[in-house]
Amino acid sequence: MYLGTQNAARDDDDFRVMAQLGIRHVCADPPGNPHHWTLDDLLRHRERVESFGITLDMVQLPLSSRPIEEQYSTDILTAGPERDRQIDSICRLLERLGQASIPSTKYNLNIIGIPRTQPERGRGGSLNAAFRWDMTDRNAPPSIAGIVPEEVNWERIDYFLARVVPVAEAAKVRLACHPHDPYTPPGFRGVTRVLGTVDGLKRFVTMHESPYHGLNFCQGTVGEMLEDPRREIGDVIRWFGTRGKIFNLHFRNIRGRRLSFMETFPEEGDMDMLESIKIYAEVGYRYMVMPDHVPQISGRDPVMTAFAFTYGYIAALLQAAEAAFPGSTEI
Repeated sequence: MYLGTQNAARDDDDFRVMAQLGIRHVCADPPGNPHHWTLDDLLRHRERVESFGITLDMVQLPLSSRPIEEQYSTDILTAGPERDRQIDSICRLLERLGQASIPSTKYNLNIIGIPRTQPERGRGGSLNAAFRWDMTDRNAPPSIAGIVPEEVNWERIDYFLARVVPVAEAAKVRLACHPHDPYTPPGFRGVTRVLGTVDGLKRFVTMHESPYHGLNFCQGTVGEMLEDPRREIGDVIRWFGTRGKIFNLHFRNIRGRRLSFMETFPEEGDMDMLESIKIYAEVGYRYMVMPDHVPQISGRDPVMTAFAFTYGYIAALLQAAEAAFPGSTEI
């Protein structure tokens, strides 16, 4: 396993900074709608990233974490009239990724986005994302997807996987799906979010079984599903890790538990991240370890500064993992 990032580079200087901070692997997208990326677009993009001494490990499919109204592939999750055309477009994109030697892609099956309540103050006055169910508008209206019960959601996911998994396997491109962030009670905004529980994720990865079908495993999001994240997270990592179902790792921490938490910097939350990284090494995880969210801090370049801190923290933990499990990391 090795340090990575999905933090978007604003310009070439950001790629230089990443390389200087020790990042040699990234998830980074070409500009524009992914449905329209040509093979030449992907090859030029990979060449640009590699010019900074960085490997392009992954891109994002046109299925994002945004609310469905803001997505490129709305009919896949609503079973709309363009569903088959949009799925076919993703299949052709997977084939182009294979041809461009881009080995993995991440995606979401998300209808209502990432619900959060008001940000809360963290250390030194940082602003940290939070979710408190008792502060949530429980009568918020459904999205354009309307009412989506549990089995309807599963049927639509099954329909999608049945078509894309064989194509991904033939192209040798790993499909890494992000869990629903956060867990919400059934029916919130009309949707029962089936990938917001550990049992749901277990069902998901065993559907259409393939070594190319797995998770963009977000430790922060999984922690948000648990009643006692510090105690429970290790067993969850082992279940998915020993089955080879973790294809990318969002290494994020929280303070709190299911339905009541605040995001934190990795070393100040409730989960023991040193213990976690050793478990990933133990189970043979072998891809990127990256931050995904960071608290909002002050300064002239707050986003890159906050991410730089997390890169250094992850790099140090990777050294600790290597000491405990020699050969488990690329450092």
